[in-house]
Amino acid sequence: MKNIFHFFLIIFFIGLSACSGVKNLTKPDIRLPDYLGSHELLDSLTIADLGWWEFYGDENLKYIIERVLSENKRLLMAAERVEQARYLYKVDKSKLLPELAFRLPWNHETNHYYKELDLIDPEIGVKATISWEVDLFGSLRWNKKKSEAQFKASQEDERAMRMVLVAETASAYFRLVALDNELAIVKSTMETREEGVKLAKLRFEGGLTSETVYQQAQVQYATAAALIPNLEYNIKVAENQLLLLMGSLPDETVKRSSELKDNTLPDRIPLGLPSSLLERRPDIVSCEDKLEAAVANVGYTYAKRFPSLNIELTGGLEDNDFKNLFRSPFTYIAENFVAPLVDFGKRKNTYKAAVAAYNTARLEYENKVLEAFNEVDNAITRYSSARTAVVKDTELLDAASKYQDLTWKQYRGGTINYIDVLDAQRRYLEARIARMNAIRDEHLALVQLYKALGGGWTIMEENMTNGDDDYKDVESSEG
Repeated sequence: MKNIFHFFLIIFFIGLSACSGVKNLTKPDIRLPDYLGSHELLDSLTIADLGWWEFYGDENLKYIIERVLSENKRLLMAAERVEQARYLYKVDKSKLLPELAFRLPWNHETNHYYKELDLIDPEIGVKATISWEVDLFGSLRWNKKKSEAQFKASQEDERAMRMVLVAETASAYFRLVALDNELAIVKSTMETREEGVKLAKLRFEGGLTSETVYQQAQVQYATAAALIPNLEYNIKVAENQLLLLMGSLPDETVKRSSELKDNTLPDRIPLGLPSSLLERRPDIVSCEDKLEAAVANVGYTYAKRFPSLNIELTGGLEDNDFKNLFRSPFTYIAENFVAPLVDFGKRKNTYKAAVAAYNTARLEYENKVLEAFNEVDNAITRYSSARTAVVKDTELLDAASKYQDLTWKQYRGGTINYIDVLDAQRRYLEARIARMNAIRDEHLALVQLYKALGGGWTIMEENMTNGDDDYKDVESSEG
């Protein structure tokens, strides 16, 4: 009779737990735009499908990125967090299985009870115990799902870090090369102006011009020379930034190209479909995995409100001395069914806290999606503006070059003052630097567009198995 009552009591609680605590959770509100960019160009292809080694053609940059992806400390820490999450997932998965323990108990108990003879009770044994928590209401399964989702999120976080580091490295590299080019422009300008100073001095000493012209030439030369110390400082800082990304000390020279060239991509580049952005960007996928972990945590805390059933089976040998130990078999079986009655709201409030944590994760996911589409739109606009700026600054440079040549000829002919020549030289220098900065900004805009679309986190073919084997191993062991 007691066993029948016990059985129906368990069935009653299982029926209660059938009302899952996750079915009433609010689903994420994700609304996708009709297309990416300011024009409707629906195409499944996107530049983000290219690996970074295909997207960036500069061999020096590719070498630096390889160093960053193998030695950057932030990325190495992210990889260790993946390992930590993977082992924690295996721990929670193993909780579904029985646990076997081996014991060699030995004790010598002596009792001196009041008004009784001394009681001596020695015990020697060899025992093995199997203990198992029966997952009646799914708490262990929910906990396993939570750990699995957290492990997947850590993998996506590591990929997102890789994506960010590739973009940071490319941006720092292009800034460094642009600074090198700007320094070269300033130095070449100094050489030209130094010749101008010598010529102005000769003309002044020969009585052909006033001292004012000579002093103006010196001012122009000194103005260009004053730019060099700050440029050299900025170059060193940019070089150290790359070395830090590479995990190196600032005592190494960064090899880079001597010239920053205009890119050859068309004005309208393939962007892909809005829906594919959610699958391609690892930071979005990570938020989705964390949302799944929050769902599983809600299910776990809900299931913990119901009773637990633990079964323990012990078998072995036990006696009070070694002589008869192997002729004294011992068995013990126990079942422990614990149902919470009064906990003053502890389990209920824990469940409500998990629901609130889920809502937080849901809103974070929704916000991440909004941020992603916002970043893409800004990156598209920035790239378009940068392309236009290169064209305009190229036209300005051509005009400034012609203006400088014309004013010099007119000055030699005596039709204009030397101050006009200096003005033309100043404008030509500014136009050369402006065009170089425009090309730099074009490269930076393209880097940001590639990153915003989810490009840069994939790894080369020869290394691809290394990054995915851990997850495949978990999947196969789970199956």
